[in-house]
Amino acid sequence: MRPVSYTRNILIAFVLCAIGVAFSLSATAESQYQTKNTNDFLKIAEKKIAKQHGKSLLEACDIGDDLAAKTVFREYGAVFVAEGVTVPSECIFASEEEVAKFSCSLKTRTERVGGVTITLQTPAMDALLRAREEARKKGLSISPRGSSTAAARNFATTLRFWNSRFHPGLTYWTRRGKITAKEAADIKKAPVPQQVTQVLKWEQEGIYFARGFGKSILYSVAAPGASQHISMLALDVSQFGDARVRKILADHGWHRTVLSDLPHFTYLGVPESKLPDLGLEKKISGGQEFWVPEISTEK
Repeated sequence: MRPVSYTRNILIAFVLCAIGVAFSLSATAESQYQTKNTNDFLKIAEKKIAKQHGKSLLEACDIGDDLAAKTVFREYGAVFVAEGVTVPSECIFASEEEVAKFSCSLKTRTERVGGVTITLQTPAMDALLRAREEARKKGLSISPRGSSTAAARNFATTLRFWNSRFHPGLTYWTRRGKITAKEAADIKKAPVPQQVTQVLKWEQEGIYFARGFGKSILYSVAAPGASQHISMLALDVSQFGDARVRKILADHGWHRTVLSDLPHFTYLGVPESKLPDLGLEKKISGGQEFWVPEISTEK
């Protein structure tokens, strides 16, 4: 028979080993969790862009040095991780020609919905129609807000919407002495990308261009060529204020992804429970829920 002390030492060693293994597994799990969630959104977006368009994330969207691209990607970037559809090839399309080329690569479906003819990528439209049918059975309605531009948009439409905020903002801030008359005249004549960058710089100083002049223009309209509507994966919904409608839309893959833009829904192709797996995080703004890119600011 082995001495009691020997048996006791074996038991102690086993317990210590078990504790060590448990600690190691716990630390490994925590490390994996941190690794998975730190910039997970960027990895998923980059993989989709590379697979679908054969380019890197920085080629599609220069989030390193370009203020406009970096801001647009942060504010509207959820669309880059949408499942089962074609994600944008650029975060800011530079011209009508670029938009047309991208649009031609998409599989789309056009339907008359709520009295309005709209076009979306086929999976997005299919999901919307299923959501509408579920809503109908519950005595509810889901319909586009406004005209056909509630869904697909071209470059010219995004430019028109931009100018509807850009020009009044210049007038408002010039009258208040925050922008000089010369600065306003010069920026009006500048190329659109330069206009966008300058507006974002002014907004960093609290000179906001959204309607009401209390928040960023990007929470009111997209920069020209940057709208999620260009990808035919966004829809402005009339019944956005009804929590029951929002729940039905979410169950069918439609979610709010642009802070403060209450009517705007983005097709991401998964229910809400799966959104964290795409690198998105829930944020509350004005008492409303939005799912936005979880992007680490750490270097």
